Amino acid sequence: MKIAFYAGTYVKDKDGAVRTMYQLVSSFLAEGHEVMVWSPDVSPGHGRRETVNPLPSVPIPLYPDYRLGFYTASTEKQIDAFGPDIVHISTPDIIGGRFLRYAGKRGLPVATIYHTDFPSYLAYYRLGFAENAVWKYLRKFYNSCDAVFVPTEEMKIRLESQGIQRVDIWARGIDRSLFNPQRRSDTLRAEWDADGRFVIAYAGRFVWYKDIQVVIDVYKKSRESAAAAAATRFVMIGSGPEEEAMRREMPDAVFPGYLGGTALPEAYASSDLLLFPSTTEAFGNVVLEAFSSGIPAVVSDAGGCQELVRGSDAGYIAAAGDAEAFWQSCRRLLHDRSLYDEKCRKGLDFAERMSWPVINAALIARYEEIIAGKRAD
Repeated sequence: MKIAFYAGTYVKDKDGAVRTMYQLVSSFLAEGHEVMVWSPDVSPGHGRRETVNPLPSVPIPLYPDYRLGFYTASTEKQIDAFGPDIVHISTPDIIGGRFLRYAGKRGLPVATIYHTDFPSYLAYYRLGFAENAVWKYLRKFYNSCDAVFVPTEEMKIRLESQGIQRVDIWARGIDRSLFNPQRRSDTLRAEWDADGRFVIAYAGRFVWYKDIQVVIDVYKKSRESAAAAAATRFVMIGSGPEEEAMRREMPDAVFPGYLGGTALPEAYASSDLLLFPSTTEAFGNVVLEAFSSGIPAVVSDAGGCQELVRGSDAGYIAAAGDAEAFWQSCRRLLHDRSLYDEKCRKGLDFAERMSWPVINAALIARYEEIIAGKRAD
């Protein structure tokens, strides 16, 4: 196959969605398929076999880490010269819409991935009134595609309840060679001043729609007791516009910054628990990364992360927004060593079954079916 691949951002390790894209492209390449990528936000010198075409772009106001791109006449000429068999769209934005129209004009099949549950963000920006309009746009966009892949059964139900058709499940995998318990570092724990302490980590963007207020509140609850404060260390992995607020509210926490490469899996493995209360996840790559690194997770009962914990029994599910429930789950794992070890083992067992080659082989087979079906029509 020749796959024309559009992504809103294609910077390696920028976030969980991009790590997923890189793994998918790697699987395409490993199977002998050709991939050409277009994105307004790319890594310099990516050093792989796919051709990456940067699109003209400007920083997004308030979120300069991400870029707004533009589709031009030269973009269309590049796609024509490549001659794809299928168009893959990872982001349903304006450029994604142009790629969708291009495919329609050329009679090409389109597959799209629902990486991010954008409508769930609106309430955090007091834009809940716009949710119906956003779903109307997404419904039109996705129903113009030949297949919409979501990571969990909950997301499949959510999209179908909004009238979106041809929804299929493509789970997320994990690179066990990268994320594994052997990366645990006593040196790093010493840098965190975590010797003999239970490290509770958060990994992700520092934005309110990731429910970081719950993280802040759990931290404060841990400081209500001198014993709990002495026994725990909070490590906030990531970056974002609310970092200053988090640092102010969590003065005793460690902020190692945005981590990529082997630094991220080393940080996971050197922690003892992932605290991830976000209710806006389509899947929750960070939870699977934590399991593969040998640590359990405490997650929300809203969003995609709960399916990972339910399917693995490698942690606890707490009521969304209930900081006390999250803290009590953390305390249970902190104080019961045999329970903690059992949850760690179950997480590792689950991650072993979620390797990328196994997960992506099924998706590649579906792409081949979609192309064959379009040609038959």
